[in-house]
Amino acid sequence: MPLQVIGAGFGRTGTLSLKAALERLGLSKCHHMTEVMAKPKTAAIWLAASRGEAVDWGAAMEGYQASVDWPSCTYYKELMAAFPEAKVLLSVRDPERWYESVRTTIFELSVRSPRWLAWVAPPFRAVRSVSKACVWSTFDGRFEDRDHAIAVFKDHIAEVKRVVPADRLLVFEVAQGWGPLCEFLGVPAPDEPFPHLNDRAVMMRRVRAVQIARWVGPLLLIALVAGLVGWILGMLGASGLSVAV
Repeated sequence: MPLQVIGAGFGRTGTLSLKAALERLGLSKCHHMTEVMAKPKTAAIWLAASRGEAVDWGAAMEGYQASVDWPSCTYYKELMAAFPEAKVLLSVRDPERWYESVRTTIFELSVRSPRWLAWVAPPFRAVRSVSKACVWSTFDGRFEDRDHAIAVFKDHIAEVKRVVPADRLLVFEVAQGWGPLCEFLGVPAPDEPFPHLNDRAVMMRRVRAVQIARWVGPLLLIALVAGLVGWILGMLGASGLSVAV
């Protein structure tokens, strides 16, 4: 089945919760940045799109009935053209709170993480490259300029409302729960709480882990070099040679 729901909202607007909710409603699977991490080779699709190259969106979204979050929200107009029957879901959030959430979580994880993590972990390398091409480029490389980033966020919301026909669009906050979402999709609401995933506490634990990695990497390298030097000196000593210091 082709894509049924196109998420046009930026990340950190409850998109992981939306992914879980949409899949619970039968739209499985739902594409999210976590899919890039799970399938690093798919990064090539998004990098091609960022370069303005032609993308076969039918093939790119094969196996998915919905999409939310970056990188797909960057290309919501292309997805609308490729899937003219799909509905558009614009997840929103208070702009000030959204900015702080992004700045202290995924910005830290994506931009400030040590480079050696990308060298040793293909999934992390894929997410980092896609984030640079499809996320931070949205803000013209000026995400740390708070006013600019918030203006881009607001302009994006206004653009989606202007571009997408009203009968094809739902502007949604996850705090609204099942009601508006299920009415929009024409499905009954589950008799269970709306999922709330990827909260700040979880993301901050990941950020702290990356901050620790910034120190661990250099320390491990120093220990490795020191160990190697010690081994070489030991070998030289065992062979009866001396090294002038």
